[in-house]
Amino acid sequence: MSFDVNRLQKKIKAHFEDHALLEQALTHRSIGANNNERLEFLGDSILGFIIADEIYTRFPNVDEGVMSRLRAHLVNRDSLANIAKKLDISDELVLGQGEMKSGGKRRASILSDAVEAIIGAMYKDKGLRQTTSWVLSIFKQQLDELTIETATKDPKTQLQEYLQAKGVAVPKYTVVSTSGLDHDQQFKVECDVIGINPPTYATASSRKKAEQKAASQVLEKLR
Repeated sequence: MSFDVNRLQKKIKAHFEDHALLEQALTHRSIGANNNERLEFLGDSILGFIIADEIYTRFPNVDEGVMSRLRAHLVNRDSLANIAKKLDISDELVLGQGEMKSGGKRRASILSDAVEAIIGAMYKDKGLRQTTSWVLSIFKQQLDELTIETATKDPKTQLQEYLQAKGVAVPKYTVVSTSGLDHDQQFKVECDVIGINPPTYATASSRKKAEQKAASQVLEKLR
């Protein structure tokens, strides 16, 4: 299926004056220089601002840490890829032959980048007000389901969602040693996260507790 700007506009329920800008938003870097990376960079920042402002308004009594976790819950690769699937934009992606053959039209990272690029393109074409309206419409269900409890998840879940929001691979947990008697064991766990060197270690009376403790320490380093 070839790119059809009118078909795409119907799918996303938005009209663009500059059709070339919208096509660029769907064009992967595997095509060449005129790709969507710059628009994706712009859209990422605009999306973060719009969602942050909406969370600020919806949750007037929560602190910055809770708001950050709520935003990370919404603005991450998997969430954006799901929105791309709901908008049915995968067939509109413009990819090089290599990406086409390797299943790029279904890859979460490519789908999420395309959504952010569309947001960037819409901002350049329509301005902030109309972009905000569109973003809030495609995130309506997720925003309506958002609760404070979402931000009080255990540290492992929080860390995973934080990293996903940044496009970083999920952490790897490894038990590096156990010590003590059977009824009083201590587990030392390594939490390996890309970009955090050296790895983080934590010790606790169970593997689960040690993993949670390590994840909490990594979150403290990242925030």
